[in-house]
Amino acid sequence: MTDESLRERAQELHRHLEATAELPIDRTANRWLGEAEAVARDVATSDLDEATTLERVAKVQHLLAEVNETGHEGADDHLEAAKEVCAGILEDDGSTPP
Repeated sequence: MTDESLRERAQELHRHLEATAELPIDRTANRWLGEAEAVARDVATSDLDEATTLERVAKVQHLLAEVNETGHEGADDHLEAAKEVCAGILEDDGSTPP
């Protein structure tokens, strides 16, 4: 995976999580998503090496695994998309089995 591809996918991940911030979602889900969004923002906006980026994406994936649904259809769509982006990044790197 190229640095540019990884950066673009990290930005996509952050956009999906950022989009949930203003939506009326379940309070518990909001806490998990808020933490995941903060980590994703760091990944998307910092000049991190690939190993650190992948480690943080794995952290985001772990946080998102705690949320099954948000109570808001649009937020659920962004949640699923963010989970898919995490999985795609980690699978492309070979860190996660398909």
